[in-house]
Amino acid sequence: MTKTLYAEFTAREGAAAEVARLLREYALKVRAEEGNLAFDVYTKSEAPRAFWIFEAYRDEEAFRTHLKAPYGGPFNTALTPLIEEDASVLTHLEPVD
Repeated sequence: MTKTLYAEFTAREGAAAEVARLLREYALKVRAEEGNLAFDVYTKSEAPRAFWIFEAYRDEEAFRTHLKAPYGGPFNTALTPLIEEDASVLTHLEPVD
């Protein structure tokens, strides 16, 4: 079954451009993962410091492989001081049958 989620966080005042740069670089790596189906980055029109990332992976195993990728830790280390939350807020999604 496909593993789908979204991550959200808010860039600190003055950090939105750097967060966007980090996300663009990270997205290229994640999209190249064999089990990745989508990694789409958005901001809210009315709140451009609010970032939303829609992620989909082939299955739970592909998602777990993504979590172990060597570039994930450095990305999160660079991102954490630039956002208001302690970490990305993840929402795991289930399809409606």
